[in-house]
Amino acid sequence: MERQDWTDEHVERWKPVLPDLDPEIEGAVTRMKKLSVHLRRVREQSLVDFALDRPEFDTLHKLAGRGGKAAPSDLAADLDLAPASVTGRLDALERRGFVRRTPSTKDRRRVDVELTDSGRETWLGAMDVLGHEEYRLLGVLSEAERTQLNDMLRRIMLTAEADGGAEWH
Repeated sequence: MERQDWTDEHVERWKPVLPDLDPEIEGAVTRMKKLSVHLRRVREQSLVDFALDRPEFDTLHKLAGRGGKAAPSDLAADLDLAPASVTGRLDALERRGFVRRTPSTKDRRRVDVELTDSGRETWLGAMDVLGHEEYRLLGVLSEAERTQLNDMLRRIMLTAEADGGAEWH
């Protein structure tokens, strides 16, 4: 038998209490939850390390995902926020030197927001911390196993998304 982790003990503790408990389902779900919590803690610590709050990081992340330049209205849509809320975020990020607003080359009435070098470095630094931990964890699997895991999780997500419950973005 392979080495046991915390979840194995959790499942063993609950089997006598819930005789119909499927240990494989309980084990998989509990492990996914614990991994999600672990990765969230790593992400939150990386934000602390880079002196970013969650809204600042999310805004930099969406801006980076648009190639480092976007209209505030596009960022508002990406962040699912009112334009006024994005304006406040951009004001704070601009004061920190992470973004700059410039007149739009397409419409003189609008502005574009672009990541500065400092903003890109800060965003990449925070992303790098989480990326290293993801590679550390999933690096114990072979490339074929990672592909198989990804395929299996996709099948599960398609079922969850088909049920139309919570939003999945």
